[in-house]
Amino acid sequence: MTDQVGPGLKPDALSLPEAVIMGIAGTAPAYSMAATTATLIAVTGILAPASLLISGLVMFGVAFAFLHLTWIDPNAGAAYIWVKRMLHPVLGFFAGWAMLVMSALFMVSGTMPAATALLQIMAPGFAQDMTVVTSTAALLMVLIGLIVLKGIKLSSYFQIAMTLVEVGIVVGLIVAALFTSSGQPAHALSLGRLLGQGFTPSLFLSGALVAVFFYAGWDVTANLNEETRDAKRSGGVASVLAMFFLMLMLIGFSAACLLTLNDDEIQNAGTDIVSVVAGRILPAPWGFVAVIAVILSTVGTLETNILQFTRTLFAMARDGVFPQRYARVHATHQTPWLSTVLVTVIGLGLLLLSSSLSSVSAIMKASANALGFQIAFYYALSCLACAWCLRTDYRSSRIFLTGILWPLMSAVFLFGVALCSLPTFDGVTLFVSLGSLAFGAVPLIIGRMCRS
Repeated sequence: MTDQVGPGLKPDALSLPEAVIMGIAGTAPAYSMAATTATLIAVTGILAPASLLISGLVMFGVAFAFLHLTWIDPNAGAAYIWVKRMLHPVLGFFAGWAMLVMSALFMVSGTMPAATALLQIMAPGFAQDMTVVTSTAALLMVLIGLIVLKGIKLSSYFQIAMTLVEVGIVVGLIVAALFTSSGQPAHALSLGRLLGQGFTPSLFLSGALVAVFFYAGWDVTANLNEETRDAKRSGGVASVLAMFFLMLMLIGFSAACLLTLNDDEIQNAGTDIVSVVAGRILPAPWGFVAVIAVILSTVGTLETNILQFTRTLFAMARDGVFPQRYARVHATHQTPWLSTVLVTVIGLGLLLLSSSLSSVSAIMKASANALGFQIAFYYALSCLACAWCLRTDYRSSRIFLTGILWPLMSAVFLFGVALCSLPTFDGVTLFVSLGSLAFGAVPLIIGRMCRS
């Protein structure tokens, strides 16, 4: 396989709209809605949309930080390189390491639900067969890995097709719910409740622990900076636009659930809440489109997850933190092919272990909360890096607000959410969240010893 070492990602491959779609897909809106909406409503009740609104405003602080940092240095390493250069190399390493660990764990926690949902449509009799589910998940993983390997343009076309269908279904459900429930809603919503009227400090924190992680994943736009046209402008703008559209969809769907379903129906729906809402407002057999949306969402975010892993590892290897071979770029496809192969193999290995060992299955199940902890960690570090870098530009009101004050407040909020979440973790979740981060000290020390 012909390849080159060092910079060589395909420049100017993505337009601004393509980058925005990648950011939307990275958060997997339909999958996030299915997995977490019922939990959020169980915690906050009718204040669920307010939790998403407030957490969305926090995430806008992160998006603005990424906007300014992209203007300064549009780099595939994103959080890793920014935190390294503006705060400290060790902090930068752990920001990048958190991204790598999060992506590796998601290879399993994201693929298994997609495989199960796909089998429910194509072969319902096998949807509970662990061997068949695992095999289907492995095939999906390999297929997405091959698409990413073949080039960023093919990845983009594939993502556009899936995301447009997914977003169309979700928006259609939200609009239909607003119309069908206008006469007699299950829950009466008001502007005051949407803005947080009725929140107590403990209720607000409980909601934030869930809601803030709805938004994770949009930052794939930053990892694709070197492959985006007019990267210094488009890369950061794509992050902000993706966040805006995501916030509208997530708030809209949580409101649709409250308008359409009563408390018992929401509780019983669990992770199938998107299908339950669709079944309520759409005539049979059109309710199945919700399952399609969740499948497309999960597969789409698996692709962006691989893209984030490979671009982060590529940048860290190019920087000398990891072996240079992971910075090798395929001469034809201009993708970091060895990094793509690595994350696919890691995903397949974790998939095999999680299906055969109950203890590893528990670790995979606990990874959802652990992923949220790691996301908050590297988002907060990125916000601090932005505020520190722009600290001398405080005389500009625009930079002070969007580049210093807002990111700094978001960093404090995210660190607070991460720390407050630790007492709620069981032993396995605590091990995955803190242990996986701490394990990063091993490659960090080995790398420094090899360079000395």
